[in-house]
Amino acid sequence: MWITLALVSALCLGFYDIFKKLSVKGNDVLMVLMLNTVFGVLYMSPFLISGICEGNYGFGNTATGHLLILLKSVIVLGSWLLGYFAIKHLPLTVQGPINASRPVIVLVGALLIFGERLNWVQWIGIALGFASLFLISRIGAKEGFSLKHSKWIWMSIGATVLGAVSALYDKYLLGYYHPVEVQAWYSLYQCFIMVGTILVLRRLHKEGSGFTWRWTIPCIALFLTVADLAYFYSLSLEGSMVAIVSMIRRGSVIVSFIYGVVALHEKNIKSKLIDLCVLLLSLALLVVGSSL
Repeated sequence: MWITLALVSALCLGFYDIFKKLSVKGNDVLMVLMLNTVFGVLYMSPFLISGICEGNYGFGNTATGHLLILLKSVIVLGSWLLGYFAIKHLPLTVQGPINASRPVIVLVGALLIFGERLNWVQWIGIALGFASLFLISRIGAKEGFSLKHSKWIWMSIGATVLGAVSALYDKYLLGYYHPVEVQAWYSLYQCFIMVGTILVLRRLHKEGSGFTWRWTIPCIALFLTVADLAYFYSLSLEGSMVAIVSMIRRGSVIVSFIYGVVALHEKNIKSKLIDLCVLLLSLALLVVGSSL
Protein backbone atom coordinates (compact mmCIF):
# COMPACT_ATOMS: atom_id res chain seq x y z
CA MET A 1 0.00 0.00 0.00
CA TRP A 2 2.79 2.45 0.83
CA ILE A 3 4.31 1.88 -2.62
CA THR A 4 0.96 2.73 -4.27
CA LEU A 5 0.66 5.92 -2.22
CA ALA A 6 4.21 6.88 -3.21
CA LEU A 7 3.28 6.40 -6.90
CA VAL A 8 0.19 8.61 -6.48
CA SER A 9 2.39 11.23 -4.84
CA ALA A 10 4.87 11.06 -7.74
CA LEU A 11 2.14 11.55 -10.36
CA CYS A 12 0.73 14.57 -8.52
CA LEU A 13 4.21 16.06 -8.11
CA GLY A 14 4.71 15.89 -11.86
CA PHE A 15 1.61 18.01 -12.47
CA TYR A 16 2.63 20.25 -9.55
CA ASP A 17 5.88 21.08 -11.36
CA ILE A 18 4.02 21.82 -14.60
CA PHE A 19 1.52 24.19 -12.96
CA LYS A 20 4.34 25.81 -11.01
CA LYS A 21 6.25 26.46 -14.24
CA LEU A 22 3.15 27.92 -15.93
CA SER A 23 2.40 30.13 -12.93
CA VAL A 24 5.84 31.68 -12.40
CA LYS A 25 6.76 32.22 -16.05
CA GLY A 26 7.01 36.00 -16.49
CA ASN A 27 5.26 36.46 -13.15
CA ASP A 28 6.04 37.61 -9.60
CA VAL A 29 7.58 34.53 -7.96
CA LEU A 30 7.03 35.69 -4.38
CA MET A 31 3.34 36.41 -4.92
CA VAL A 32 2.81 33.04 -6.60
CA LEU A 33 4.55 31.30 -3.70
CA MET A 34 2.52 33.21 -1.12
CA LEU A 35 -0.75 32.36 -2.88
CA ASN A 36 0.36 28.74 -2.99
CA THR A 37 0.65 28.73 0.81
CA VAL A 38 -2.73 30.49 1.15
CA PHE A 39 -4.51 27.93 -1.05
CA GLY A 40 -2.72 25.14 0.79
CA VAL A 41 -4.25 26.37 4.06
CA LEU A 42 -7.69 26.73 2.43
CA TYR A 43 -7.60 23.13 1.22
CA MET A 44 -6.74 21.92 4.73
CA SER A 45 -9.01 24.39 6.56
CA PRO A 46 -11.87 21.88 7.18
CA PHE A 47 -9.52 19.79 9.31
CA LEU A 48 -8.11 22.82 11.13
CA ILE A 49 -11.51 24.40 11.82
CA SER A 50 -13.17 21.16 12.97
CA GLY A 51 -10.23 20.35 15.25
CA ILE A 52 -10.13 23.82 16.83
CA CYS A 53 -13.92 23.80 17.35
CA GLU A 54 -13.51 20.53 19.25
CA GLY A 55 -10.70 21.99 21.36
CA ASN A 56 -8.04 20.00 19.51
CA TYR A 57 -5.15 22.30 18.60
CA GLY A 58 -2.98 19.51 17.28
CA PHE A 59 -0.15 17.36 18.66
CA GLY A 60 -1.92 16.71 21.94
CA ASN A 61 -2.21 20.47 22.49
CA THR A 62 1.50 20.57 23.36
CA ALA A 63 4.00 23.23 22.34
CA THR A 64 6.69 20.69 21.43
CA GLY A 65 4.77 19.30 18.48
CA HIS A 66 4.05 22.77 17.12
CA LEU A 67 7.71 23.77 17.41
CA LEU A 68 8.74 20.66 15.47
CA ILE A 69 6.21 21.45 12.73
CA LEU A 70 7.33 25.08 12.69
CA LEU A 71 10.86 23.87 11.97
CA LYS A 72 9.55 21.72 9.11
CA SER A 73 7.72 24.74 7.70
CA VAL A 74 10.94 26.78 7.68
CA ILE A 75 12.86 24.00 5.91
CA VAL A 76 10.18 23.46 3.26
CA LEU A 77 9.68 27.16 2.67
CA GLY A 78 13.42 27.62 2.18
CA SER A 79 13.36 24.83 -0.40
CA TRP A 80 10.37 26.41 -2.13
CA LEU A 81 11.91 29.88 -2.30
CA LEU A 82 15.00 28.51 -4.00
CA GLY A 83 13.02 26.10 -6.16
CA TYR A 84 10.48 28.65 -7.42
CA PHE A 85 13.18 31.06 -8.60
CA ALA A 86 15.09 28.15 -10.19
CA ILE A 87 12.10 26.77 -12.07
CA LYS A 88 11.22 30.24 -13.37
CA HIS A 89 14.62 30.65 -15.02
CA LEU A 90 15.63 27.07 -15.86
CA PRO A 91 14.13 24.77 -18.50
CA LEU A 92 12.02 21.95 -17.03
CA THR A 93 14.32 19.48 -18.74
CA VAL A 94 17.25 20.90 -16.70
CA GLN A 95 15.53 21.65 -13.40
CA GLY A 96 13.59 18.36 -13.31
CA PRO A 97 16.60 16.00 -13.36
CA ILE A 98 18.39 18.10 -10.72
CA ASN A 99 15.37 17.83 -8.43
CA ALA A 100 15.10 14.12 -9.22
CA SER A 101 18.53 13.55 -7.67
CA ARG A 102 16.99 14.12 -4.23
CA PRO A 103 16.62 10.38 -3.40
CA VAL A 104 20.39 9.98 -3.67
CA ILE A 105 20.87 12.67 -1.01
CA VAL A 106 18.11 11.14 1.12
CA LEU A 107 19.77 7.75 0.95
CA VAL A 108 23.14 9.23 1.96
CA GLY A 109 21.36 10.99 4.84
CA ALA A 110 19.71 7.75 5.90
CA LEU A 111 23.14 6.13 5.86
CA LEU A 112 24.75 8.81 8.02
CA ILE A 113 21.85 9.69 10.34
CA PHE A 114 19.87 6.50 10.75
CA GLY A 115 22.81 4.12 10.36
CA GLU A 116 21.41 2.32 7.32
CA ARG A 117 23.85 0.12 5.43
CA LEU A 118 24.18 0.08 1.65
CA ASN A 119 25.04 -2.88 -0.55
CA TRP A 120 27.15 -2.74 -3.71
CA VAL A 121 24.09 -2.27 -5.95
CA GLN A 122 22.99 0.81 -3.99
CA TRP A 123 26.51 2.25 -4.08
CA ILE A 124 26.47 1.98 -7.87
CA GLY A 125 23.08 3.72 -7.85
CA ILE A 126 24.48 6.58 -5.77
CA ALA A 127 27.47 6.93 -8.09
CA LEU A 128 25.16 7.12 -11.12
CA GLY A 129 22.99 9.67 -9.33
CA PHE A 130 25.92 12.01 -8.85
CA ALA A 131 27.06 11.31 -12.42
CA SER A 132 23.64 12.46 -13.66
CA LEU A 133 24.12 15.76 -11.81
CA PHE A 134 27.45 16.24 -13.58
CA LEU A 135 25.86 15.44 -16.96
CA ILE A 136 22.96 17.85 -16.48
CA SER A 137 25.38 20.60 -15.46
CA ARG A 138 27.27 20.07 -18.72
CA ILE A 139 24.04 20.16 -20.72
CA GLY A 140 22.87 23.24 -18.85
CA ALA A 141 26.14 24.99 -19.71
CA LYS A 142 25.27 24.66 -23.41
CA GLU A 143 22.09 26.62 -22.73
CA GLY A 144 23.81 29.28 -20.64
CA PHE A 145 23.19 27.64 -17.24
CA SER A 146 26.63 26.40 -16.18
CA LEU A 147 27.25 25.08 -12.69
CA LYS A 148 30.11 27.53 -12.38
CA HIS A 149 28.29 30.70 -13.36
CA SER A 150 24.53 30.16 -13.04
CA LYS A 151 22.96 31.05 -9.71
CA TRP A 152 19.75 29.37 -10.87
CA ILE A 153 21.50 25.98 -11.06
CA TRP A 154 22.82 26.47 -7.52
CA MET A 155 19.36 27.53 -6.33
CA SER A 156 17.92 24.34 -7.82
CA ILE A 157 20.61 22.26 -6.09
CA GLY A 158 19.98 24.12 -2.81
CA ALA A 159 16.24 23.46 -3.09
CA THR A 160 16.97 19.78 -3.70
CA VAL A 161 19.24 19.50 -0.65
CA LEU A 162 16.69 21.22 1.62
CA GLY A 163 13.98 18.95 0.18
CA ALA A 164 16.08 15.93 1.10
CA VAL A 165 16.54 17.27 4.64
CA SER A 166 12.76 17.69 4.86
CA ALA A 167 12.20 14.09 3.68
CA LEU A 168 14.46 12.71 6.41
CA TYR A 169 12.76 14.92 9.00
CA ASP A 170 9.33 13.74 7.81
CA LYS A 171 10.16 10.14 8.64
CA TYR A 172 10.94 11.22 12.19
CA LEU A 173 7.79 13.35 12.57
CA LEU A 174 5.42 10.72 11.22
CA GLY A 175 6.62 8.29 13.83
CA TYR A 176 4.80 10.47 16.37
CA TYR A 177 2.05 12.44 14.61
CA HIS A 178 -0.87 11.79 12.25
CA PRO A 179 -0.26 12.60 8.54
CA VAL A 180 -3.25 14.94 8.19
CA GLU A 181 -2.29 16.71 11.40
CA VAL A 182 1.23 17.35 10.08
CA GLN A 183 -0.04 18.50 6.66
CA ALA A 184 -2.66 20.89 8.06
CA TRP A 185 -0.55 22.65 10.67
CA TYR A 186 2.61 22.92 8.61
CA SER A 187 0.53 24.48 5.81
CA LEU A 188 -0.81 27.05 8.28
CA TYR A 189 2.64 27.91 9.65
CA GLN A 190 4.03 28.18 6.13
CA CYS A 191 1.37 30.73 5.26
CA PHE A 192 2.20 32.86 8.32
CA ILE A 193 5.95 32.65 7.63
CA MET A 194 5.51 33.46 3.94
CA VAL A 195 3.52 36.61 4.66
CA GLY A 196 6.36 37.85 6.88
CA THR A 197 9.00 36.70 4.40
CA ILE A 198 7.42 38.47 1.45
CA LEU A 199 7.32 41.75 3.40
CA VAL A 200 11.08 41.49 4.03
CA LEU A 201 12.11 40.19 0.60
CA ARG A 202 9.96 42.72 -1.20
CA ARG A 203 12.34 45.40 0.06
CA LEU A 204 15.47 43.43 -0.80
CA HIS A 205 14.49 41.83 -4.10
CA LYS A 206 13.44 44.01 -7.01
CA GLU A 207 12.39 41.28 -9.46
CA GLY A 208 8.77 40.74 -10.41
CA SER A 209 7.05 43.94 -9.33
CA GLY A 210 4.06 43.04 -11.51
CA PHE A 211 1.74 40.14 -10.67
CA THR A 212 -0.71 38.46 -13.05
CA TRP A 213 -3.41 36.14 -11.75
CA ARG A 214 -3.53 32.74 -13.46
CA TRP A 215 -5.89 29.86 -12.83
CA THR A 216 -2.90 27.55 -12.73
CA ILE A 217 -1.96 29.04 -9.32
CA PRO A 218 -4.60 27.25 -7.18
CA CYS A 219 -3.71 24.05 -9.06
CA ILE A 220 -0.17 24.23 -7.63
CA ALA A 221 -1.39 23.89 -4.05
CA LEU A 222 -4.10 21.36 -5.03
CA PHE A 223 -1.69 18.85 -6.56
CA LEU A 224 0.94 19.51 -3.88
CA THR A 225 -1.59 18.93 -1.08
CA VAL A 226 -2.69 15.60 -2.56
CA ALA A 227 0.95 14.63 -3.21
CA ASP A 228 1.98 15.45 0.36
CA LEU A 229 -0.97 13.66 1.94
CA ALA A 230 -0.25 10.51 -0.07
CA TYR A 231 3.43 10.86 0.85
CA PHE A 232 2.79 11.36 4.57
CA TYR A 233 0.39 8.41 4.73
CA SER A 234 2.95 6.29 2.88
CA LEU A 235 5.68 7.13 5.40
CA SER A 236 3.35 6.53 8.35
CA LEU A 237 2.61 2.92 7.34
CA GLU A 238 4.53 0.12 8.99
CA GLY A 239 7.44 -1.15 6.92
CA SER A 240 7.72 1.95 4.73
CA MET A 241 11.22 3.16 3.87
CA VAL A 242 11.88 6.87 3.43
CA ALA A 243 14.67 6.25 0.90
CA ILE A 244 12.42 4.13 -1.33
CA VAL A 245 9.45 6.49 -1.05
CA SER A 246 11.68 9.43 -1.93
CA MET A 247 13.04 7.57 -4.94
CA ILE A 248 9.58 6.74 -6.26
CA ARG A 249 8.39 10.33 -5.79
CA ARG A 250 11.22 11.59 -7.98
CA GLY A 251 9.64 9.63 -10.82
CA SER A 252 7.56 12.79 -11.16
CA VAL A 253 10.38 14.08 -13.38
CA ILE A 254 9.00 11.90 -16.19
CA VAL A 255 5.74 13.90 -16.25
CA SER A 256 7.44 17.30 -16.27
CA PHE A 257 10.11 16.13 -18.72
CA ILE A 258 7.48 14.98 -21.24
CA TYR A 259 5.66 18.29 -20.87
CA GLY A 260 8.89 20.22 -21.41
CA VAL A 261 9.51 18.29 -24.63
CA VAL A 262 5.99 18.25 -26.07
CA ALA A 263 4.51 21.56 -24.94
CA LEU A 264 7.50 23.83 -24.33
CA HIS A 265 9.75 22.48 -27.12
CA GLU A 266 12.87 22.75 -24.97
CA LYS A 267 16.34 22.22 -26.47
CA ASN A 268 19.02 19.50 -26.35
CA ILE A 269 16.40 16.81 -25.72
CA LYS A 270 18.59 13.88 -26.81
CA SER A 271 21.37 14.80 -24.37
CA LYS A 272 18.87 15.43 -21.57
CA LEU A 273 17.14 12.12 -22.31
CA ILE A 274 20.46 10.32 -21.85
CA ASP A 275 20.92 12.08 -18.50
CA LEU A 276 17.36 11.20 -17.49
CA CYS A 277 18.00 7.54 -18.34
CA VAL A 278 21.17 7.59 -16.20
CA LEU A 279 19.16 9.05 -13.33
CA LEU A 280 16.31 6.54 -13.72
CA LEU A 281 18.86 3.72 -13.80
CA SER A 282 20.30 5.14 -10.58
CA LEU A 283 16.86 5.12 -8.94
CA ALA A 284 16.13 1.62 -10.23
CA LEU A 285 19.37 0.29 -8.75
CA LEU A 286 18.57 1.92 -5.41
CA VAL A 287 15.13 0.27 -5.38
CA VAL A 288 16.48 -3.12 -6.47
CA GLY A 289 19.34 -2.88 -4.01
CA SER A 290 16.91 -2.20 -1.17
CA SER A 291 15.14 -5.51 -1.82
CA LEU A 292 18.35 -7.61 -1.74
